[in-house]
Amino acid sequence: MTKISRITTQKKRHDRFNIFLSDGQGERYGFSVDESVLVDYRLHKDMELDEATITALIQKDTLQKGYSLAINYLSFRMRTKKEIRDYLQTKEVDEEHIAKIMEKLAAQGLTDDKQFADAFVRTRINTAAKGPMLVKQELLEKGVDAALAADAVEQFTYDVQFEKALKLAVKKLNTGGKNKSFRQQLQQLQGTLMQKGFTGDAVQAVIKELQEEKDDNAEWEALVKQGEKLLRKYQQKTSGYNLRQKLKEALYRKGFTLDAINAFLDHELDN
Repeated sequence: MTKISRITTQKKRHDRFNIFLSDGQGERYGFSVDESVLVDYRLHKDMELDEATITALIQKDTLQKGYSLAINYLSFRMRTKKEIRDYLQTKEVDEEHIAKIMEKLAAQGLTDDKQFADAFVRTRINTAAKGPMLVKQELLEKGVDAALAADAVEQFTYDVQFEKALKLAVKKLNTGGKNKSFRQQLQQLQGTLMQKGFTGDAVQAVIKELQEEKDDNAEWEALVKQGEKLLRKYQQKTSGYNLRQKLKEALYRKGFTLDAINAFLDHELDN
C-alpha cells in the first residue's frame, strides 16, 4: 500500500502542497494539492492511499485549480457567465469541470448577469460618452440575455441621454469643424450621436438645442475660408457666370445658406 511520506509547502504558492509517496521502495513525488483539498481529505504523513483515491485527489485538485482561476478572474471586476466560461476555456479547463465550477459560483452568488448588467450600465452612464443602444449591444456581446440588457439600459432616462449627448456634441463643436458650415457640422454631429448609441428623439432634441446657438460670425468666417479656397481652385479653369455658379453649388453642398453665399460672391466677384 502506498503511503504519504512527506508533505511540503510550495515555495511560490503557500496555499499549495506537494505530496510525496512511498511504497517501501523509496520516496517519490506523487502530486500536488490545494490547501482546501488537503483539509477536506485530511491528508497527513503516513496516510495510506490506494490508486483510486490518488486519482480522485488529482481530479479534485484539478477542479479546485479551475475554480481558483475563476475566482482570480472575478477579483478584478464583475464578469458575465459567458465571460467566465470563455476564460476557463482559454485556460483549457475541462468542460465537465467548467460546468461544476459555474454551479459552485452560482451557488455563491458570483454569477448574476442581472447584477452585472445594472452595474455595467451605471458605470457607462458615469464614465463613457455612449448612449443606451451602444451600451445594450456591449451587454449582448458579453453574453447578457437580451431581456436583462433591455431592462438594464432603462437607467438611461431621456434626461440622462439628452445631457450626455449634448455634452458630447458641444465638445465636438468646440474641438473641430471650425471651417465647416454650421449645418454640415450639425449633420456630422447627428451621425456621430447615432453611432454612439443615442436614440433618435434625444439626438433630434440636441440638434434643435444647438441650432438655437448658431454663431453667425463663426459661420461667416468658415464660409470665407471655404469660399476663398474654392475660388483659387475654380478660377484657374473658368470665369464669369460659370465661375459664380460653380462656387455657389459647391458652397451650398457644404451647407452654407444661399443668402450668405451670394453675399460672399458679391464681395469677391463683383469688386
